[in-house]
Amino acid sequence: MPMPPAQKPPRKSIFKRWWFWLIIGFVVVVGIMAAASDDGQAGTDAPAEQSQSSADKPEKSEDKPKKEAEGSSAKDDDKADDPDVSREFKAALASAQTYADTLHMSKKGIYDQLVSEHGESFPKDAAQYAIDNVEADWKENALKTAENYQDTMNMSRDAIREQLVSEYGEQFTEEEADYAMEHLPE
Repeated sequence: MPMPPAQKPPRKSIFKRWWFWLIIGFVVVVGIMAAASDDGQAGTDAPAEQSQSSADKPEKSEDKPKKEAEGSSAKDDDKADDPDVSREFKAALASAQTYADTLHMSKKGIYDQLVSEHGESFPKDAAQYAIDNVEADWKENALKTAENYQDTMNMSRDAIREQLVSEYGEQFTEEEADYAMEHLPE
């Protein structure tokens, strides 16, 4: 009796193959990273919008009258939209604004971060442009940093003040540190 011809086993559906799902996973991860990267690119225009909204908030510093703060806001918006300002200068300004708004860094601390080879690595002129045009209340930044040290590290008032003005610490000015210590809750 002749044997029936050997039948090939049925092929697996492509959806049941491991390499198919590996490729799909890779494509999804790349897509998510690309979308996140696009959000980061759109963030370079954000300082102009942030600076406008921060002008609506009252100034907490007693050094700057409200008219001066509003005038500088309009001037800074013009600089952010100025076509003569290079993309690198605008990127440095955006980074500086982020450091000032979210990390409450000092002017010197931000400058050092912008020019550091281990930080942003911006040229010195771009970093100086950013420092000259960033909108921040340095005294309030010193106060928020001091509050953070007080709450999270349980440091003494003397240690907090030393950290605020230290060359190896936060690098706030004496005046900014004095303001922070005067307004720091007991």
